[in-house]
Amino acid sequence: MRILVIGAGGVGSAAVRIAVRRDFVEALVVADYDPARPEALVAELSDPRLVAARVDASSAASVATLIREHGATHVLNAVDPRFVMPIFEGCFDAGATYLDMAMSLSRPHPERPHELTGVKLGDEQFALAKRWEAAGRLALVGIGVEPGLSDVLARYAEDELFDEIDEIGVRDGANLVVEGYDFAPSFSIWTTIEECLNPPVIYEADRGWFTTAPFSEPEVFDFPEGIGPVECVNVEHEEVLLMPRWTTAKRVTFKYGLGDEFIQVLSVLNKLGLDRTDPVTVKGVEVSPRDVVAAVLPDPAALGDRMTGKTCAGVWVRGTGKDGAPRSTYLYHVADNERTMAEYGSQAVVWQTAINPVVALELLARGDWSGAGVLGPEAFDARPFLDLLSAPAPAGYGSPWGLVEKPV
Repeated sequence: MRILVIGAGGVGSAAVRIAVRRDFVEALVVADYDPARPEALVAELSDPRLVAARVDASSAASVATLIREHGATHVLNAVDPRFVMPIFEGCFDAGATYLDMAMSLSRPHPERPHELTGVKLGDEQFALAKRWEAAGRLALVGIGVEPGLSDVLARYAEDELFDEIDEIGVRDGANLVVEGYDFAPSFSIWTTIEECLNPPVIYEADRGWFTTAPFSEPEVFDFPEGIGPVECVNVEHEEVLLMPRWTTAKRVTFKYGLGDEFIQVLSVLNKLGLDRTDPVTVKGVEVSPRDVVAAVLPDPAALGDRMTGKTCAGVWVRGTGKDGAPRSTYLYHVADNERTMAEYGSQAVVWQTAINPVVALELLARGDWSGAGVLGPEAFDARPFLDLLSAPAPAGYGSPWGLVEKPV
C-alpha cells in the first residue's frame, strides 16, 4: 500500500509515527503546505519508505498531481475540515482511496438554526456517493476517534450486544492538564470552534435530524479508568450524521466534556466575532479572525511534554440486550498521555485520533475491509478492527478498548 498523508500537524505526524511500525506500508508520502514540517518528520523517523512533499490542500488539482506523481493508492486527509472537499475531489480524479477524520463542513439553517438543520456535516460528500460507487472507488469518511472508533463501537454494540437500541450517546471526556498555560486546547482550536459553536445536531427516528442551541442539555457523565465525573454538553459532531445511516438506533447524540472555562472562552470568542472564518481587513491586510486565534494559541502537537492525564472516547448505548433485558453499556477507549508520549512522542488526544485511520488502512490492505462509495465506519464489520486495535504488538496495535455496564 502506497499512502499519502496530507497534513504534518499533530494528528498527521502521529499517524505517520504509528504507520512506520507496520509492515503493510510500502511507501508513505508526508505532504504539507509548509514543506519544513514533513521534512523534519521524515528526518526524525529516518525510514526509507518515507518521503516529504509540498501540497496545496485547497487545490484538487494539486492533490491529484501529487497522488499521480508518487503512485499513491490511499490518501489520509489530516488537515482541518475546510480542505475536505478539494482533497476528496483530488482523490477521485486521481483514482485513490480516500480517508478522513472530519467531514465536509456544515452551514446552519439561515432562519431557524437552533431547530432545523441547514447543510449538514458530510452532505457535500454524500451527494457524490453514487459517483464514487459507480467508479468502484472508496471514500472512508469519519475514521478518526470521534468520529471513527466511536462509530466502530456503535456497530459492535448493535451486532453483538443489543437486540434493540433506544439511544447511542457518544460521550467524550478527559482529565488532561497542561502545565504552564491558563488556556491551551489539546486539539485544533480551528476545528474545536467550528464544532462547538455550530448548532448541535440530534437524531430521532420519528423526526430525523434536528438542532438545538450550543452547549445545551448538560449532564454529568462518569468516565472510567480514573477520569471520573465530567459535565458534558451537546456539540455538533459527525457521529450523529453517520450512525443513523448504518444502525437502527432510535436516537443518536454527541456530548463533549468541555468544562466551564472552555465554554466561557468559546462564548467570548463568538461574541467578539473572533470565531469568524471570513477575512477582515486589518491595517490593509486581510486576515481570518479564527486563524488569528489559532496563531496566538500554543500548537496542540507541541504540548505533550506539558500534559498529564487521560482522554476517553466512547459510546453509551441503551436499549434491549441480546437476552431480552434492558441494558445500558458504555464502550470506550482511553489514551494515557504518559504512555503515548513515551512510546510515540505524540500527545494523547492527537495520538488517539491518529491510530484509528492507520488500523483502517491495514484492514483495507489485508482485505478485511472493502467497499465502494462514500461509507462511514459503521458500514464495516467492527470485530476485525477492534481485534487488531487491541491485540498486542507486533501483531496488533496494543491499545485495548473497554466496556462497563451502567445502571439501567
